[in-house]
Amino acid sequence: MTERTELTTLETVHADRSWLFTIKDEYGEPDEVLLVPCEDGVEAWVNRCTHEAQRLDTGRGAAMRDGQIICPKHGSMFDSCSGYCDNGEAADTTLPSIDVTVDEDAVYLTDDDVTFAHEGGIDDDDESPESTSHIGF
Repeated sequence: MTERTELTTLETVHADRSWLFTIKDEYGEPDEVLLVPCEDGVEAWVNRCTHEAQRLDTGRGAAMRDGQIICPKHGSMFDSCSGYCDNGEAADTTLPSIDVTVDEDAVYLTDDDVTFAHEGGIDDDDESPESTSHIGF
C-alpha cells in the first residue's frame, strides 16, 4: 500500500497557480516538484524543463498562461495536465511526473519512488547553514 504524505490543499494550488516542494529519491538525492492546477484537480511535475534542466519555478511561482507552464529560459510551454510540450526548444517532450492524490481538499504525495523532504525549493531547506565560514562573529 502506498504511504501518503499530506502536502497542501487543492484550494492553495489553484489560488497560487503553483506550489513547490522538495523530494528525495531512492538514493537520498533531492529534486524539486511543482504542483499545478489541472481541470481534474492538480498534477505534479519535476521542476525542470526537458530541454536544458532550467527550473520552471525559480522560487517565485511558475509562469503560467492558458493552462500551460512556461519555461522562463526559452519559452517552451508544457500542458499543465499532461506535461507535454508541443513548441519551442522542448517540443515533443513530456515533463517527468510524480504521483499525487487528491482526497477531499487535501493533496497527498503518493509516489513510492520518492519521499517528501520539505515545502519550497532545494535551497529553501532550513537545515542548511547560513554561512560556511569557519570565522564566527
